[in-house]
Amino acid sequence: MTAERKKLARLNRLEKLRAIAKQTAATEAAQAESTLAQLRNLSDRTRNLAAGYAARRDAPDGASLHQVGRFVDGMRTLTRTTDGDALRAQAIADAKQQLLVEAERRRAAIEDRATAQARVVASKAQEPALGGKRASGTELD
Repeated sequence: MTAERKKLARLNRLEKLRAIAKQTAATEAAQAESTLAQLRNLSDRTRNLAAGYAARRDAPDGASLHQVGRFVDGMRTLTRTTDGDALRAQAIADAKQQLLVEAERRRAAIEDRATAQARVVASKAQEPALGGKRASGTELD
């Protein structure tokens, strides 16, 4: 195997590895986006639940009103915590998307190099055209 063919084989293997790395990055990015969506949904649901309880005015006595108020405060605290978790999940999802972009860029660069190397190997495999040589003798020779 010539050096050019070895280099082409190495580039093809590297391209496969980069494709796998890109797929892994895509999976991680999708999982991060899914987590972010779930946290945003949870935050919205908790906020709506707290608002619904805060709007209630049907407490029969002060103790019930106090209990509902404490529950609403707890729900608001939970909402703030979930909002913070969603912000962290957003940062993680953004980082995973950036890793995906970088993985695709690396894979594309290797693909370009492998394509160029394949052209080099193909051009060296062709027999040179010797059309400039003049035939000598007769056709019967």
